[in-house]
Amino acid sequence: MVTQELLENLKTGKLSCVEHVRTQLALIKKENPRINAFLYVAEKEALVRALELDKGSRKGKLFGLTLGVKANINVQGMPISCASRTLDAYKGTYNADVIERIIAEGGIVLGMTNMDEFACGISGETSAFGPTINPVAPKRVPGGSSSGSAAAVAVGFCDLALGSDTGGSIRNPASHCGIVGMKPSYGRVSRYGLIDLSMSLDQIGPLAPDTFGCALLFDVIAGRSENDPMTLSEPVHVQQLPKTIALSPAFEALCTDKKIYRLIKEKVLAVAKEKHLKLVELDFRYVTLAVQAYYPIVYTEFFSGTRKFDGRRYGRRIEEACNEEVLRRILGGRIISCAEHEGRYYRKALRAARAIRDEFEKAFKIVDLLAMPTTPELPHLLGKLPSPEAAYAYDAFTIPANLAGICAGVVPCGLIDKVPVGLQLYAGRDHTLLGGMGMFGQHLNNTMP
Repeated sequence: MVTQELLENLKTGKLSCVEHVRTQLALIKKENPRINAFLYVAEKEALVRALELDKGSRKGKLFGLTLGVKANINVQGMPISCASRTLDAYKGTYNADVIERIIAEGGIVLGMTNMDEFACGISGETSAFGPTINPVAPKRVPGGSSSGSAAAVAVGFCDLALGSDTGGSIRNPASHCGIVGMKPSYGRVSRYGLIDLSMSLDQIGPLAPDTFGCALLFDVIAGRSENDPMTLSEPVHVQQLPKTIALSPAFEALCTDKKIYRLIKEKVLAVAKEKHLKLVELDFRYVTLAVQAYYPIVYTEFFSGTRKFDGRRYGRRIEEACNEEVLRRILGGRIISCAEHEGRYYRKALRAARAIRDEFEKAFKIVDLLAMPTTPELPHLLGKLPSPEAAYAYDAFTIPANLAGICAGVVPCGLIDKVPVGLQLYAGRDHTLLGGMGMFGQHLNNTMP
């Protein structure tokens, strides 16, 4: 059932909130031991909330819809572990801004979803509580780091989910699990209540089974917050249909599996023809620097952000409890932060990020959308984690949007070898991106078998 139809049934009373929640809780109880998408299920709280909604008169924008929340976003009373032994005993003492907005609009939080530990990963395999299984392609990884949120939506454990995206952590698993995901523009959604990976790049965003659900959840969580001074004060606009779209040889060159790029190009050409979009080609000089610029920034900011996990105030000392990838980033950030290296890596990476941002600003004066793959290859097989160098290069298509602070989204594009592939769109403004995602989603829903 699509999100719009489900919401209508809940609001009209054709389906009660309690009945809906019970159905999903039963599915979670049956299938979650295999998929491992949820780390914690708030069964009692969800049923109480559903009963309150059924008895109440106000029907908010998310009335009766259920949500999974990535385990690095604070929900009061629920375990906020970041999928790490460092925080396995920590419970949220307050609600993140996004959770307050969701509750105010009638959403029901079902629980906390699995993830790569402290959001350090591309596959969903580095969680201290076991890997998440891709419900669509079970022998392959679901993508990361928002693995549990994507898998939960894909299998129907919840209607919508929240993830966080530092360099592709919403879009990567959305692509691999065959669902819709969006990284809003930096500052469009409050980060208050998010346990950061990289404060200058992170953004909370929606995952959904369709573009309607993605746009609906974005509309609820976006907006100015007094708790986050980086949030934008301008209002969230209604969706705007794009008129121009671009492909780029720079991104084609980064795609190591040419079958993926051929599929993406085929769908872009079809939608451009059907929707009368002007198709142009743009080249980018600096996108090949994105991966090299991204990691010095992430290492440095992650090291700074993890100094509070010292084992004194709460949890364990992170260096003594974390996995190899988390420790690699902490140690790398410590080295880059040393006085003798000042300006050698971090500041140079910031200059490269500015060059990338300037290129996109110029591009979006010419076109409304830029289309590309989400990942350069299909998701790897479970247990066959690539080398750190190969894993870092895996984010080449998603990282530029975070460095530039622009919005980006993914819609299902088709299958290659029975594995989902997501088409990624960049835009200069969120309402244009959502219009484009809706346009592509409508076309692909009508053409996919």
